[in-house]
Amino acid sequence: MLENRSMPSSGVIPVLAYPDVVEASKWLCAAFGFRERLLVGSHRVQLHAESGAVVIAGGAPSEASRANFSVMIRVADAAAHFARAKAHGATIISEPTDYPYGERQYSAQDLAGYVWTFSQTVSDVDPASWGGVLKEN
Repeated sequence: MLENRSMPSSGVIPVLAYPDVVEASKWLCAAFGFRERLLVGSHRVQLHAESGAVVIAGGAPSEASRANFSVMIRVADAAAHFARAKAHGATIISEPTDYPYGERQYSAQDLAGYVWTFSQTVSDVDPASWGGVLKEN
């Protein structure tokens, strides 16, 4: 696949609206450990989000848009990530919890009301053991 320095290399890139893009970028970097990749004036910022990417764009998020989805990000250490997010004022929805499918996850709401779930793999679990059906390896 051809690379383009103007676009993150991630296959899926959520684009989220924030009323103040500069403030949102600073907060997301401080609270969730994202890193700025590309600035486009004060109306758009591309962020590295662990091994993925997210774009924040100017605009006011609607209540409906925030309530209908969440973004999941894989992290190396959910407990440390949780502590960082909490220290920077993220609204914690659920604390780090281990699940039978081999993930430790917590969820938090950001300054615009978007819900983020951060997930750490803690074991390799056969999906059949918890009711899943693996269709493709």
